[in-house]
Amino acid sequence: MNEGILEKPITYDELYEKLKKTHKKEEMDLINKAYGFALERHGNRNRLNGDPYISHPLEVANILCDLNVDYITIVCALLHETINHTDTTVEELNEEFGSEVATIVKSLSKINRLELSDDKDSSAQYLRKVLVGLSEDVRVLFIKLADRLHNMRTLYALPPEVQKQKANETTTVLIPIAHRLGINSIKGELEDLCLRYQKPDVYNDILEQLDGSREELNELLVEMKQSISDILTANGIKFKIKGRVKSVHSLYNKMDNGKRFNDIYDILALRVFVDTEQDCYLTIGLIHSKYRPMPRRFKDYIANPKENMYQSLHTTVFGIEGHLFEVQVRTYEMDEIAEKGIASHWSYKEKGSVKIQSMMEHKLEMFRNIIEANNYVENDSEFANNLNSELLSDLIYCYTPKGDVLELPKGATPIDFAYRIHSGVGERTIGAIVNDQIVPLDYELQDGDIIKINTGKEANPNKDWLNFVKTSQAKSKIKSFFSKQDRINYINTGKEMIEKEIRRRKLSFNDVLTEANIQKVLRDTHTQDLDDLYLSIGSLRFTAGYIIDLIYEDKKDVIDIYLGKVSNHTSHSNKAMKGDIIVAGTDDILVTIASCCQPVKGDNIVGYITKGDGIAVHKKDCPNIKNSTRLIDVTWNTGIESSYLTNISIKVIKGKNQLLDIITKASQKDVYIESVKTYEEDTYTTFAVTIKTNNVSQLENFISDLKSLPFVVEVGRTYN
Repeated sequence: MNEGILEKPITYDELYEKLKKTHKKEEMDLINKAYGFALERHGNRNRLNGDPYISHPLEVANILCDLNVDYITIVCALLHETINHTDTTVEELNEEFGSEVATIVKSLSKINRLELSDDKDSSAQYLRKVLVGLSEDVRVLFIKLADRLHNMRTLYALPPEVQKQKANETTTVLIPIAHRLGINSIKGELEDLCLRYQKPDVYNDILEQLDGSREELNELLVEMKQSISDILTANGIKFKIKGRVKSVHSLYNKMDNGKRFNDIYDILALRVFVDTEQDCYLTIGLIHSKYRPMPRRFKDYIANPKENMYQSLHTTVFGIEGHLFEVQVRTYEMDEIAEKGIASHWSYKEKGSVKIQSMMEHKLEMFRNIIEANNYVENDSEFANNLNSELLSDLIYCYTPKGDVLELPKGATPIDFAYRIHSGVGERTIGAIVNDQIVPLDYELQDGDIIKINTGKEANPNKDWLNFVKTSQAKSKIKSFFSKQDRINYINTGKEMIEKEIRRRKLSFNDVLTEANIQKVLRDTHTQDLDDLYLSIGSLRFTAGYIIDLIYEDKKDVIDIYLGKVSNHTSHSNKAMKGDIIVAGTDDILVTIASCCQPVKGDNIVGYITKGDGIAVHKKDCPNIKNSTRLIDVTWNTGIESSYLTNISIKVIKGKNQLLDIITKASQKDVYIESVKTYEEDTYTTFAVTIKTNNVSQLENFISDLKSLPFVVEVGRTYN
C-alpha cells in the first residue's frame, strides 16, 4: 500500500515525460497551458503537510495518468482546484480551455464544497445523491476519486477528528463508486487508508502480525513464484509473475467475519500474466498438475466475464509446505481492465470499439437511471433505498441463452433482467425460464443463472411489477410507460367529453371545431395543439362546457363569463370543488396556483379572475393583486392531501457544508427540495430554494429549524 508519507511529490517534468508517451503534441500543448495556469493561480501557497499547493493537482494528474485517461481529464485534474481556491471563474476557464473543461471543473468545484456533516446515514445518502447528480460526465468521478486518494495519502497532516470524518466519507460515498466503476487500483488503496484512520488499533494490530511473519511469508512467496516460474519456463510459456501478501483491509474483512489471524490461510496471493487467452488455461492446468486445487475455489471469468469486462482465472491451491496460495492468471490486457476499469478505456472512446463504448455507456446509464427513477420519488428514504440497491448491494452475474453476461444487484428479478436487455423486451415480457425451469416473474435470480425471457407482441407492463423489481432502470421504465399510457387515455377521454358536450347542446361538430375556433381556444387556454387541449379536458384541468363557452360566448369577455357564473351562486352551500381549491359557484373554471406568491395549504388565499387562464389562487397579501377588483372567494379543500411548491430565500455566512446541512434539515422535516440556486456575495451566500411541502405548518416548522442553524442570517418566503 502506498501511503504517500515518505514519497517525494512528483514534479511536472516527471509527469510530462510520462504523459508524452501516450499523448499527441496538440494534447500536450493544452496540458502545458493548464499546468502553467494552475501554477500561476496557486502561487506560493503550501498544503498543510508543507508541500507546495501545486503538488496536489500534479499528484492527482499522475494517478489519472496511470489509469490511461484522455488528455481532457488530465487538463481538468491540473485545474480542478482553481475555482475553489483561487479567484478563477468558470467563464475564464471556458474562454481559456473550452466549455468541456469548464463544465467538468465546475462540477468538481461543487462536489468539493460538500462534506459529511455527521456520521448519520441520511447525510451520506445526500452526499451520494449530489455526487451522482453532478457527475453526468463520468470523468468528474475519475478526478474526484484521484483527488480523494491523494488527500487520503496525506491525511496525517490533519487533526484526528478530521481524519476520521474524511475516512468515513470516503468509505460511505467514494469507495462504492470506485467499485462500481471497476477502478480496483484506487478502491484497494482507499480501503486500506480508510481502515488506518477509522480503526487505527485494528489496523496496527494486523500490520504488526503481518510484520511478525513477513519474513516467513516473503520466503514462501519467493519459493512459490520460483516453482511456478520453473513449470511455465519448462513448457515454453512467456509470462510475468507477481506475489503479494493480501491487503490489511482484506485480512480485516476475514477477521471481522469471525476468523482469527492465525486461522487465515490464504494470506498469500500470486498473479500470473501471459500473452494469450490460451496460455491462461494452459498455465492453470500446469499449476493444478503440481499443486492440488482447493475444491470449489476455481472461477473462470474468461469464459464467463463479468459485465464490467473483468476477465481472469482464479484458483486457490495447496502450495509450498501446504500453505494456501490464491493464484490469478490473466493476459496483460485483462489486467489493464481489472485494475483500471472503465477509466482505462475512456481515451479509446473514439477508436471505434463498440464493446468498450457499450460498457462505458452502461456504467453511465447506471447513474442516470438512479436519478431518473428519483424523479418519481417523493421521499428521501425511498431514494436512499434505490441508491443502496444499485451501488452498495452485492452483485450477481446472469446469462442470456447465448452466453452474454448481465450484471444485476442481488435480489433482482427476471423483469429487471429483461429491462437490462432492452426496454422493449421488458415491456413485452410474459414469462421467464431460469436454468430450463419456468419461474414466476418475481423470482429472485441467483449468481450464474441462465435466463430466457418469453415475450408477447401485444403484452404490456403490469403495475404490480413495481412491487418487486429491484433496479432503478426497470422502475423508471415501467413508470414511464404508464405515464405515457395515462396521457393517451386522458386524450381519448377529453375528446369523448368534448364530443358529448357538443351533442348535448345539439350543435354541429363542423361548426364548433372549425380551424378558427380551435386556434382561438388554443390561444385562450395556452395549450399547444388539439391533443394537448384534449389532455387538459381529460385530466379535468378544463371542463368541456368551459371550452364550448369560450367559443360561443366570445362576444363576452371571459372575465364576464366567470363573474356571471359566480354572481348567481354566492352561497357557500353551493361550493364546487376543483382539486385542491373550492371555488364559490361553479366547477366550469380552470383553477391554478399563482406562481408569483405560491400559496400552500393553510395560507390565507383569494381567487383572481384572469383573462384566458381561469382563476389564479394568490395569497391574500400578494402585492400583484393589491387593489384588484377581479377577486372572488376561494378556500382550501381540506378533503384532499397534496403537496405544493413554494420559494424561500436563505441567507448564510459563507463557509462549507451549509447546503448539506440545509438539505439534512429538509429531510428531517419531510420537506422535498426541488431546486437550489446560489448567489454569492463577499461575506454571504444566498440560496434561493424551491421546496415541496404539504401545508403552511410544515413549512413554518422547517423555516424555524433553519433559523436555528448557527450560520443562517435570515430565512423568508419570496415572491417571483
